[in-house]
Amino acid sequence: MRAVMRANKARDTGPERRLRSLLHKRGLRYRVNARPLVTLRRTADVVFPTARVAVFIDGCYWHGCPEHYRPARTNDGFWRDKIDGNRARDKETDELLTKAGWTVIRIWEHEDPAEAADHVASAVREAKDHLMVAP
Repeated sequence: MRAVMRANKARDTGPERRLRSLLHKRGLRYRVNARPLVTLRRTADVVFPTARVAVFIDGCYWHGCPEHYRPARTNDGFWRDKIDGNRARDKETDELLTKAGWTVIRIWEHEDPAEAADHVASAVREAKDHLMVAP
């Protein structure tokens, strides 16, 4: 079991690579696996620093997708606590970034990459338009 868990990639997963490719094709440039806030030990999968948009692509198992998450068959208590802790950390991250003026986008790994890219591109455009209007 340990080898299986260690084989799970923390970055550059298939869903992340697909989304980044689509964003790049739309002419968007971004940072990968970067901290939106230097003081916060959390990294977003895709970061648009100027627009202040942070994108997280969440795995269905690790982040407890309401649609696809299935409890572990062995050591259920440990894994339930782990997933609950991940959810709590995600919520705290969203709140801290939002409070600091960032737009936070969370995308489930099962979501359509083209729709997700459209959503991100729209948020980045809107944020940049807002920056141009601000005094």
